[in-house]
Amino acid sequence: MKNANPHAVLLASPGMGHFIPVVELGKRLATHHGLDVTIFVVAADASIAESPLFKPPRTPNPLNLVLLPPVDISALVDSSTSVVTQLLIMMREALPLLRAAISAMKYRPTALIVDLFGTEALAIAEEFDMLKYAFITSTAWFLAVAVHFPYIDEEAEHKHRVLKRPLDIPGCRSIRYEDTLDLFLDPTDRNLYVNFTHIGMEVSNADGILVNTWQDLEPLTLHALENEKFLGRVVKGSVYPAGPLVRPNERSSKSEVMDWLDMQPMESVIYVSFGSGGTLSVKQTSELAWGLELSQHRFIWVVRPPVDDDVSANFFNVTNSHDGTPSYLPDGFFTRIRNRGMVVPMWAPQTEILAHQSIAGFFSHCGWNSTLESMVNGVPMVAWPLYAEQQMNAAMLAEELEVAVRPKLQPNTSVVEREEIAEMVRRVMELKGNAMREKVKELQRSANQALVQGGSSYNSLSKVSKECELKLRRLSAMALGA
Repeated sequence: MKNANPHAVLLASPGMGHFIPVVELGKRLATHHGLDVTIFVVAADASIAESPLFKPPRTPNPLNLVLLPPVDISALVDSSTSVVTQLLIMMREALPLLRAAISAMKYRPTALIVDLFGTEALAIAEEFDMLKYAFITSTAWFLAVAVHFPYIDEEAEHKHRVLKRPLDIPGCRSIRYEDTLDLFLDPTDRNLYVNFTHIGMEVSNADGILVNTWQDLEPLTLHALENEKFLGRVVKGSVYPAGPLVRPNERSSKSEVMDWLDMQPMESVIYVSFGSGGTLSVKQTSELAWGLELSQHRFIWVVRPPVDDDVSANFFNVTNSHDGTPSYLPDGFFTRIRNRGMVVPMWAPQTEILAHQSIAGFFSHCGWNSTLESMVNGVPMVAWPLYAEQQMNAAMLAEELEVAVRPKLQPNTSVVEREEIAEMVRRVMELKGNAMREKVKELQRSANQALVQGGSSYNSLSKVSKECELKLRRLSAMALGA
């Protein structure tokens, strides 16, 4: 007796930015590439199991979603512990649960695929003689930084962090200081610095690296990751661009938001949202409200309570409802924008909104999930990065791909005034935005082509599937010879 298909185990770390692409990867492996899939999910609490996103998707091959019992890390963290460090601790504490779950399986899985914060679990893959893959839920450019990070010498670090000069990445676009990762800006958190170094080395030593991008979106960086003259000399396995992996648009029921959009003219509304974890200050929230009002354009704004001095305050908050009218918006705001604006507390069906014909722009925090959802729907952006690698994403969108505008002042260092906000909205929504709209429509077509049979991302996952099939045959032959 043996399992007929290769069986891939995927591990998703906390946060929708990891959970969603991991699930979409699992769906594609099961639906298009013949793998059986089990997805283990680590979450801050058990409430994620109640989300509609946690329902096991229908796939031709088995796909099981398993929530690992949440681990209490309250004794290991305090109010000063960064989100990234909390994620790493959660994933580390969940390792015994993952090992026990794999050990209890009837048939040995063929491969383990982990996201960025789960790389310590790759040791479990070695223990059970499984193929080990890393899955980067962000850009190839971010992957390039991660694998180069352990090899940045003190001189280069000093020039970048202290002298604020660009950081050179072999074969790739350099990173300006103002677009750099958080851990360069906070040298006091040496534990985080050390952890990211370990992550970069573990990713480099995986049998393969999957990335939520596609070949035509980042050709230069993907070439550098494979080329021995550049980053290919430190990356052990092949790099597989497998994206864009985003939630499909499934308008399943009527809602007030969608009903309102149905009544708006085509390409007349800008959607404003800072993701499930992003947070603005009280002052910036007020300026954004005034800026949207001043722009004179229709908008839908997903508002979360402002928090001063913590741009990622909502990262572990999965609440989808909020009672009461926000008291942090300007007096009379609702009355003045009644006929052309809609404010939605806490959460909205983003994939459905971005796919709607009345949407013409997306005012976004530049999380990679949201960015991909915007691109696959052909929607240009106002890029407003808050934390993590979002500054890098914004730079790529505005300067390399030319499908977004950015504030002149960076939101994480100062307040962007209402007049500039209004001007950015107008640039995306009016005639000036037509060039951006044409470019993002080209990206939309390119993204669709990458995923169809014969496309670059489809072919990447076919190669991963073939590696898993060969591994399964070897395991079967070993079992027969034992």
